[in-house]
Amino acid sequence: MFKQWKKTFIGTKDFYIYVLGIAIPMIFQNAITNFVSFLDNIMVGQIGTEQMSGVAIANQLIFVFNLCIFGGVSGAGIFGTQFFGKGDIEGQKYTFRFKVYICTTITALALFLGTRYSTELISLYLNDTGSIGDITLALDYGREYLGIMLIGLIPFAINQAYVNTIRETGHTFIPMIASMVAVFTNLILDYCLIFGAFGLPQLGVRGAAIATIIARFLECFIVIIWVHSNHNKNKYIIGAYRSFFIPRNILQDILKKGTPLMINEMMWSIGMTTIVQCYAVRGLEVVASLNIASTVTNLFNIVYIQLGAAIAIVVGQLLGAGKLKEAKDADNKMIFFVVTTCAGMAILMSAMGGIFPNIYNTEASIKELATKLIMISALMMPVCAFCHSTYFTLRSGGKTMITFLFDSVYTWVVVIPVAYCLSHFTTWGIVSVFFCVQSMEFVKAIIGFFMVKSNVWLNTIVKNS
Repeated sequence: MFKQWKKTFIGTKDFYIYVLGIAIPMIFQNAITNFVSFLDNIMVGQIGTEQMSGVAIANQLIFVFNLCIFGGVSGAGIFGTQFFGKGDIEGQKYTFRFKVYICTTITALALFLGTRYSTELISLYLNDTGSIGDITLALDYGREYLGIMLIGLIPFAINQAYVNTIRETGHTFIPMIASMVAVFTNLILDYCLIFGAFGLPQLGVRGAAIATIIARFLECFIVIIWVHSNHNKNKYIIGAYRSFFIPRNILQDILKKGTPLMINEMMWSIGMTTIVQCYAVRGLEVVASLNIASTVTNLFNIVYIQLGAAIAIVVGQLLGAGKLKEAKDADNKMIFFVVTTCAGMAILMSAMGGIFPNIYNTEASIKELATKLIMISALMMPVCAFCHSTYFTLRSGGKTMITFLFDSVYTWVVVIPVAYCLSHFTTWGIVSVFFCVQSMEFVKAIIGFFMVKSNVWLNTIVKNS
């Protein structure tokens, strides 16, 4: 029995070398990005609670945009990965063009909404029921920060169209290098522009926004230059802009499979911000605590997030090559690896969770609340890791309608009503509310287990393209 279990869930040394070769650059890239975001968050937090809260709310809105872009490119990315596994360069080229189209459309819509309705959107997260902070100041700082950050949406969208395609081919090192350069630039500029170091003006939250958009443009330029300078590694880019043509059958397939995925990412991200809005009715103290907790949690979550993305690459390429049995075997081993790895990360996060909030220059009650929220997130990390892995497994096989039901529909039908009712209609403390909402992941994990076990995702979607 043990030998069979080991054969099913434990891979060979070469298997882990291959998987980690793809995943580690992505993990490292996001670790640096999130660590610098953490330091950025601390620097803004040194200015005051209102500034930190205003920036946190603006970033919630930007988070929705980021996930919409991710969903847009991921829909085409399912095909791009399988085209690469099949050796179809023209197919990759068509999926890249689609990504450019969808990123342009989403960015234009986001710029319109962000410039016209910034006050209304930020105000959704502000409530004067708490005893700490001035919500009017938080609104002003949030608008100030968002107004500048809208410029950074453009390079972010362009970069995602390129990076998503690069990763489909297994080249994860260059995006990591570009991100490293960008985040360290961001960190240095943050310090200089927020606090007015080295003779530069002290700009506060405006400085944080300016530093971020400069870093995003830099990252985008590095990626674009590398892609167009290395045609041998990026054959899909040759002639990519000579025409804007996408064959009807491929376009229809991408829209059919990709639209549910894009809608899913959009609805899921809006769902996450809606849950935060439910918590926010408890006052600015809760907004600030959630900001600290989520920033710290993101540092540790990158492991399962990027290993999940690696599942999409590894399994997607095997499916594209028609190796269904190998895809199933690789998926079993990777899911087990993700969950066990994140159990260790959860222990580390619990041990260090109480340290990070004390770095912030804010009220003691906010630090204490943030610590409790971090501990709950650590407890739930292995469950979240399993749910994330099952999501990418279903997505790799093109089952985007199922992932839509599994992810965003579940969020809106189950999680959000629980968060809303507990926040608005009970006198429970925010810690109890947060724990109950997070516990909804257990139900989702059970659903995901049976979906993956059913093998409904084991199919090749580019064989007739």
